[in-house]
Amino acid sequence: MIQGANKKERSDYFRNFVDSCLQKIPQDRPTSEELLKHMFVLRERPETVLIDLIQRTKDAVRELDNLQYRKMKKLLFQEAHNGPAVEAQEEEEEQDHGVGRTGTVNSVGSNQSIPSMSISASSQSSSVNSLPDASDDKSELDMMEGDHTVMSNSSVIHLKPEEENYREEGDPRTRASDPQSPPQVSRHKSHYRNREHFATIRTASLVTRQMQEHEQDSELREQMSGYKRMRRQHQKQLMTLENKLKAEMDEHRLRLDKDLETQRNNFAAEMEKLIKKHQAAMEKEAKVMANEEKKFQQHIQAQQKKELNSFLESQKREYKLRKEQLKEELNENQSTPKKEKQEWLSKQKENIQHFQAEEEANLLRRQRQYLELECRRFKRRMLLGRHNLEQDLVREELNKRQTQKDLEHAMLLRQHESMQELEFRHLNTIQKMRCELIRLQHQTELTNQLEYNKRRERELRRKHVMEVRQQPKSLKSKELQIKKQFQDTCKIQTRQYKALRNHLLETTPKSEHKAVLKRLKEEQTRKLAILAEQYDHSINEMLSTQALRLDEAQEAECQVLKMQLQQELELLNAYQSKIKMQAEAQHDRELRELEQRVSLRRALLEQKIEEEMLALQNERTERIRSLLERQAREIEAFDSESMRLGFSNMVLSNLSPEAFSHSYPGASGWSHNPTGGPGPHWGHPMGGPPQAWGHPMQGGPQPWGHPSGPIQGVPRGSSMGVRNSPQALRRTASGGRTEQGMSRSTSVTSQISNGSHMSYT
Repeated sequence: MIQGANKKERSDYFRNFVDSCLQKIPQDRPTSEELLKHMFVLRERPETVLIDLIQRTKDAVRELDNLQYRKMKKLLFQEAHNGPAVEAQEEEEEQDHGVGRTGTVNSVGSNQSIPSMSISASSQSSSVNSLPDASDDKSELDMMEGDHTVMSNSSVIHLKPEEENYREEGDPRTRASDPQSPPQVSRHKSHYRNREHFATIRTASLVTRQMQEHEQDSELREQMSGYKRMRRQHQKQLMTLENKLKAEMDEHRLRLDKDLETQRNNFAAEMEKLIKKHQAAMEKEAKVMANEEKKFQQHIQAQQKKELNSFLESQKREYKLRKEQLKEELNENQSTPKKEKQEWLSKQKENIQHFQAEEEANLLRRQRQYLELECRRFKRRMLLGRHNLEQDLVREELNKRQTQKDLEHAMLLRQHESMQELEFRHLNTIQKMRCELIRLQHQTELTNQLEYNKRRERELRRKHVMEVRQQPKSLKSKELQIKKQFQDTCKIQTRQYKALRNHLLETTPKSEHKAVLKRLKEEQTRKLAILAEQYDHSINEMLSTQALRLDEAQEAECQVLKMQLQQELELLNAYQSKIKMQAEAQHDRELRELEQRVSLRRALLEQKIEEEMLALQNERTERIRSLLERQAREIEAFDSESMRLGFSNMVLSNLSPEAFSHSYPGASGWSHNPTGGPGPHWGHPMGGPPQAWGHPMQGGPQPWGHPSGPIQGVPRGSSMGVRNSPQALRRTASGGRTEQGMSRSTSVTSQISNGSHMSYT
């Protein structure tokens, strides 16, 4: 009542009282005792204040009922006059908005069966999405080039020039926006749509939204194509790197193979050169030995010739001396006849000549035997020297082969280490590149996901803004539904009122008709006022409910979208973590496989080296064994030939002092080891160090030309080293051969068993 009262009827006391009670600061407000003492409370009041209040209340209620009644009458009046036009207009608006859209609402006529208080959120959201935006009409008008437009209540009709002329010729009144003739506009629209065979009515908001959706789809497609392009580029980069590293590996392997082949060729050339050098050394040694043997024979023959000449001269002197002695003996014996003297002298001369001839023959035989013995000894020594030279050359060749094989194995190990290092470096490079590409891919995926989240949130916000922006139109449609329901109710009550009025007028006396009509009029006014209050309450409740539902739905959509995007982000992170773990596992597996391959290759290489070393050692042993066996066969054949010729093996093994007593120029410089290489020789024990020529040897023949007594004292059958009996020679030869064979076999066995350490001397 206070709010509805006129402000001029409020007194100053009342305004002062209210102002003091409604002060902003609580401490400044008056207490209850002070308010009881206020003039507004203490002033005098008229006695009819309650009656006035009741009357004012009745007047206010009657005025409110009249307002509600007039309002309902106005609604009924609008329905009677403008209802079909408004309904057709709303249907046309809904049809225009339904062209080319998804999720549009039904028309008002199709929603009449829906109760006023049971509007679903789905129809609300679809109606919000289906309503056009009036602000987009201007943008659509700006996009029209050369076309004219005809504005209707809910859409923009694009007309070509010939269509516009046709409309002007057909019906000029269609250019004006007359709300009283929407059926004609609809007929013209359908006529032009049927004439053009396609929809020419598109709202500006529809065009704008289609452009935005196309841009969003293009952006999404561009993002996906960019991601696929990045994946293809990453695969291409990885493949290019792998091909590059493979080419580098092949080039490195070819270079190593070329180095190994070059080294082997160099070793083969060096070995061939060494073999040729050894052959030349052997040929040179053979020539030197032949020359030495020839010089040795010439030297002995010259010495023997000198000895023979001196022996003959001494025999001549002895013959003269003996002849003179015989003559003196004959001259002293005067009693012997001269003839007998001559015969005895002739006989003595013959005896002396015969003895001298025999001595000369013995000397020649001894010289011949001595020459043969010394030549045989010299040949045996030359043979042993050649054997020692062969051993030195074979040792040098085998050591050279051992050195080359060691160098080759060292190069193989270095190449293995180089290949291993290169393989690990290549694997590390590929894994780093793969990790970097995975990081870039995950970063791009995360960026795309975040952009997608932002776009979804932006679309949801835009949708909510559109819902909020389109809510008044949606509420207007709901209000029209409620209004139609109340109009139907008012029609029903009006028909009931008319029927009741006719029935009461027929049943009541005519004198009471005025009171009955007044009572019925008040009752109708009261019921219509109640309906008006219900109508206002329904409208307010619908507005508050729709706003609350919109806020709740939007909040729920936000929460659902956030949860969905968070789940997608968590799934993406989990997938990326899985990809990283798989990549790490793959890298570990590749590293283990590479280590296994390298270890296997190293083991095979070491096995190959061991096999080659074993084969080389076997070859070395076989070469030494075959060489010693051949040399043993040659010595045995030489000794057999010597035994066949009648020379003792022991005599041949010991050097004769006369063999070195006659020195000749260049003889002392000869050595049995012409290469001068150190190291022991295999086999052929000499029985002691070789003695120099010119020193006497025990058991050798005595020098000739120096007789120690008379010639008769020289025994004819004297025993000498070169005139042994055949039995003694056979015993000596057999004993020497057994000894030599034992020593030779022992030497061969010891040298074969010790051949491993000789290769490094």
